[in-house]
Amino acid sequence: MEDEKEVEILLVKDNPIDREITLGVLKKHNFANKINVVEDGEEALKYIFDIGNMQGKNDDKLRMVLLDLRLPKMDGLEVLQKIKSDSQTNNIPVVILTSSAEEFDIVKGYNLGVNNYILKPVNFIKMLNAIKEIWPSGSSLNELQHENR
Repeated sequence: MEDEKEVEILLVKDNPIDREITLGVLKKHNFANKINVVEDGEEALKYIFDIGNMQGKNDDKLRMVLLDLRLPKMDGLEVLQKIKSDSQTNNIPVVILTSSAEEFDIVKGYNLGVNNYILKPVNFIKMLNAIKEIWPSGSSLNELQHENR
């Protein structure tokens, strides 16, 4: 049986340097016991809808998606739209981490239901605070932070 306190984040980033920095910050601050990483929009949707649903991950394990906008195969706004337009996944919090400061991207992201939009270079304190603000209530985030200190 899986640990009931297991928390899962899906990180969708194609740049290996950004990915490693983000993973390092998340692990250092004990935001998740398990972080899954995919490198493009199609992989993200496959994980969320195919693999995630088959394994029951979306029901109680997938707690957040950290999403880049500029992705190969399918951009982040398309991924966001598919997540937020499906009744089985629309409650999963999504944070966009991107270098795009274009007003169109920001407005469209919020119109599609993104929970937070953070510009790169990422201010990691801002990212951590954004995650804390939208972390699903009743999750084990606080327990994880206290247990791992």
